[in-house]
Amino acid sequence: MYNKILKKEAKIAVIGLGYVGLPIAVEFARKLPVIGFDISKKRVEMMRNGIDPSQELSSEEMQGVDLKYSYDLQDLREANFYIVAVPTPITDNKEPDLKPLLSACETVGKVIKKGDYAVFESTVYPGCTEEDCVPVIEKLSGLKFNVDFKIGYSPERINPGDKVNTLTNIVKIVSGSDAESLENIAKVYELILKNGTHRASSIKVAEAAKIVENTQRDVNIALMNELSVIFSKQGINTFEVLEAAGTKWNFLKFFPGLVGGHCIGVDPYYLVHKSKQLGYHPHVINSGRFVNDSMGQHVANETVKKIASIDKTINGSKILVMGITFKENVSDIRNTKVVDMINELKSFKVQVDVVDPYAVAEEVEEEYGIHLATSIGNDYDAVVVAVNHTEYASLDENYFKSLMPGKGILVDIKGIFRNKVKDLIYWSL
Repeated sequence: MYNKILKKEAKIAVIGLGYVGLPIAVEFARKLPVIGFDISKKRVEMMRNGIDPSQELSSEEMQGVDLKYSYDLQDLREANFYIVAVPTPITDNKEPDLKPLLSACETVGKVIKKGDYAVFESTVYPGCTEEDCVPVIEKLSGLKFNVDFKIGYSPERINPGDKVNTLTNIVKIVSGSDAESLENIAKVYELILKNGTHRASSIKVAEAAKIVENTQRDVNIALMNELSVIFSKQGINTFEVLEAAGTKWNFLKFFPGLVGGHCIGVDPYYLVHKSKQLGYHPHVINSGRFVNDSMGQHVANETVKKIASIDKTINGSKILVMGITFKENVSDIRNTKVVDMINELKSFKVQVDVVDPYAVAEEVEEEYGIHLATSIGNDYDAVVVAVNHTEYASLDENYFKSLMPGKGILVDIKGIFRNKVKDLIYWSL
């Protein structure tokens, strides 16, 4: 397969052109002809016009590549090496939602031919690729796994907004359904990687490695969040504690915050799901998820308490929330926990204005029913800086005072204004 791709006798197709899929398709298309497939006609038309709907790639980065954008299943039949990069979200009940993944498997099953490969990048629990995805492909294609077609798993490590640890700069985990497929898959990916690959011994090991990466971060951040709740009750600033503790050479530098997004706030639930199937209740992972999922409500409740402490009426008070994306300097609003905070504030009959320099107003309205304000007022009782966008870091206390007449509350979730506020009532995690 590798030699066929190198000689352009076989073609790569990327299924799902979101935050993960489009960068992969573009990088391969710098060297080889690639088919980029997405079920959204609107997104495909935008990409044909040099626009990345996810706002991760510039129009310049998308130019000069041999990439055919399509939403037509027939175009996929030209390919032989399918890379599946679709979302793996969770349901409202915190269970894995495999609908996008299994739908992509159906797409592959309709077009895959003898000798073809399918490589999955979507984050899943160990065993999902072989136990859930392969049967769908076999059923629709009529082909036999590992006889007629090969499978691989190479977990994505895309970090939205990160311009340093990009696709080509990272070490990529690769795996295959046998020794031959592992060799071919590794060599294909190494065409675009500067630092090569790590060849996992099995698909399950690669799946587990990916989910552990994010579960480890989730549990560590949960500890910081729990510490922040404890320290807040004692009037101790958590960021000052971590700054002091961080002077020890082997201290792990994690910080409290709202844990959202498509990875850290989601992936642990996939491992919990699989663990329960195996008859084990994962205490630490579940506890970490509980703590992190509760932080939006915690911030809202503390904000309301601060307003009440200065003898202001909660019902009808006005709060400005600055930032709604799941992390700084990106437009990504998937699974943002700022929404939990906003909804909790509204439950107290508080008027909430929300602004964000990166978020797309139409997407926020459609996804969460929240209207982004086009202007900022000057009559707020509290201001919550929920996301540390670069645009906010340069603001000073005088700016915030201009937004709040009389006594005002500044809630600084990430602690970026620590030691810079003297007159306002200040609180952070």
